[in-house]
Parts: sequence; structure tokens; C-alpha cells
Amino acid sequence: MSSWLPFTLFAFVASITPGPTNLLILTQGSRRGWKRALPAVFGASLAAAMIVLVVGGGLANTLLAYPRVRQIMAMLGVIWLSWLAWKLYCSPPPTLANDASDRVPHFGALQAAGLQLVNPKTWMMALSVVSVFTDGASSTAHVAVLALIFGGVAVPCLASWALMGSGVARLFRTTRQWQWFNRGLALLLLGVAWWSLLMPGSATP
Repeated sequence: MSSWLPFTLFAFVASITPGPTNLLILTQGSRRGWKRALPAVFGASLAAAMIVLVVGGGLANTLLAYPRVRQIMAMLGVIWLSWLAWKLYCSPPPTLANDASDRVPHFGALQAAGLQLVNPKTWMMALSVVSVFTDGASSTAHVAVLALIFGGVAVPCLASWALMGSGVARLFRTTRQWQWFNRGLALLLLGVAWWSLLMPGSATP
């Protein structure tokens, strides 16, 4: 039980700090309101918890034994995140969404869960959980509790980003402001995606 508090703090820091998932949920909240961003919040949180469970259940041994597999997974994830950043960079402001809806990246529950599956930082976070908070004698139940705690902590953390996006939407009144907002988030998303590839020890979801 003494490990639950440190792990909860770890999960909070990993979930609340900026990462690809946080930024895209922020975008969803700014465009459609924080309530409509909740499916993405729950999808991302559930996927992160499942990754912790799977990695803690034994996949960590495979990933640690074959670093080339981790590198390929990370590269594929960064390429996809770079494409999302480009779509966000080119996306029109919400008032023009009907004229160019195909250029606006949709980010619902399935998309958020899919992002976690290819997000290098999520996998590095899961490996950190397994290496720091478990040992060779840890039971499946112990790993399941860690996954449950992580998913539970991630929900309010990610929801706060959706709420922040909803607040941002009230501040922007012109097309130029939205354009700079989209481009700024896109560049930040691109930066954190490539940073996760160059600095795999980071643990942001």
C-alpha cells in the first residue's frame, strides 16, 4: 500500500503535463466544447490503462529484449503524429468548418485510443511503470490495480485540458486568432512528438 501514493503522483504528473494526447483534447475542447471532448478523454484514459496492463503482463520483457521493435513503434507513432500536426496546422477556424470539414482532424474516443497505441510517450510511460512500481514477483492483480489507478487519474487530468480548450474558445473572436492558435498547437504537437522520439525517457501521455 505504501507504493500507491507515489504511483498516483507519478500518474498525475504523467497525465497532466503536455503531450500529444493533451494537445489534441485541448483542440477538441476549443472547437466543440469540453463535454463533447469527454469521449476522447475516456478513450485515451482507457487505452493508457490497457497499455499499462498489457506491458505489465509480460510485453515489457519483449520490448526490452528487442529495442529495434521499440524504435519501429516509436517512428511509426511520430510519423502519424506529424501528419495530425499538419492537419491541425492547415485546419480552418471553427466558423469555417462547414466549408472545409475534411481538413479538420476529428478526435473522438476511437481516435484518442488509437493515438495512445502509437504514442511513443505512452509506451515509455508504461515501461517506466513496470520497471519502477513492479518487480518479478508482482502479481497480475497488482498490475491490474496500477492500470486502474492510472486510468482513473488520467480522466480528470485530460478532462481539465478539454475544459481549458473550452475556455480558450471564449477568448478568440477573429479568424486570425484561431489561425495562430491552430498553428501554435500544431507546432507544439510536432515538437513533443519528435521530442518523445529523441528523449525516450520522458513519461508524458
